[in-house]
Amino acid sequence: MSFSASTKNEICRIPIEEFCCALAELAAFVRMSGTIKILGGKQINLNFTTENAAIARRIFTILKELYDTEVQVVVRRNRQLKKNNNYLIMVNNSSISKRILKDVGFIDKSNQTLLNSFYKVDGNLIGNRCCKRSYIRASFLGGGSISNPEKSYHLELVTSNQEHGKDLSKIINSFGLKSKIVLRKDNHVIYIKEGEQIVDFLNIVGAHQALLKFEDIRVLKDVRNNINRLVNCETANLGKTIDASMRQIEDIKLVQRRLGLNKLPKNLREVAELRLSHREASLKEIGKMLNPPVSKSGVNHRFRKITQIARELGGDK
Repeated sequence: MSFSASTKNEICRIPIEEFCCALAELAAFVRMSGTIKILGGKQINLNFTTENAAIARRIFTILKELYDTEVQVVVRRNRQLKKNNNYLIMVNNSSISKRILKDVGFIDKSNQTLLNSFYKVDGNLIGNRCCKRSYIRASFLGGGSISNPEKSYHLELVTSNQEHGKDLSKIINSFGLKSKIVLRKDNHVIYIKEGEQIVDFLNIVGAHQALLKFEDIRVLKDVRNNINRLVNCETANLGKTIDASMRQIEDIKLVQRRLGLNKLPKNLREVAELRLSHREASLKEIGKMLNPPVSKSGVNHRFRKITQIARELGGDK
């Protein structure tokens, strides 16, 4: 099971204790995964589709508890993927369907007609903080996904309506998050890519087990990345030290052949002899071997003097 699916299954186990929260969830499900079927004689049916059995059960439970009506569930085999079932939850009672659509802001209560801007979220549905959390929770269940944190940090919610996308992003950001919107084909995608922001989102929707797993993976990745950076840095520094040492040894040997180390000033002769006997030592380590000790920059200055002498003796040719 994917990380996204396990997160949704956990969310579906969260009990709905308040009527207002149940209605807020239903409003989100209608906008994210609902379909309005208009029949003859001004009859309306309301359908919901999902590939997750736990989500289908949650929608079914909300409809039964809020409206105590007959709800039909049809399970269909997905012919394209050939592994997931499609669950179709149908409210075939037209009067109940209209009542639901009125309650969630899809139908104008005065003239009983569908609103032109029915995707816009009614502020009365999310007036309470708990209702906002419920709306975000159902929006994620109805059209959201989260990538495996082992691979990348990415959470998104997909809606077909631009206005609803803006409203949903605004609701999410009211909790201090920084979700953004991008157009993908004909859909509007609200996304979050920062690890800390995704953790906060999981806390908002109540997916605490997924949150802990996400944090464990994130901490482990951070430690692993830090170790890799340190190893890479040490490797790079070691490579630079060896390269510099080889160049210094070449200069020292050239001076030794053409001039003799005994002709060098005492301070230069000391570092030259130490370099020949300690080829892998860093400048700092050579500085500590001198009596009295010399700083890294002081040792480097002496080697530059030796390089200059080597060039004067024809080393640059």
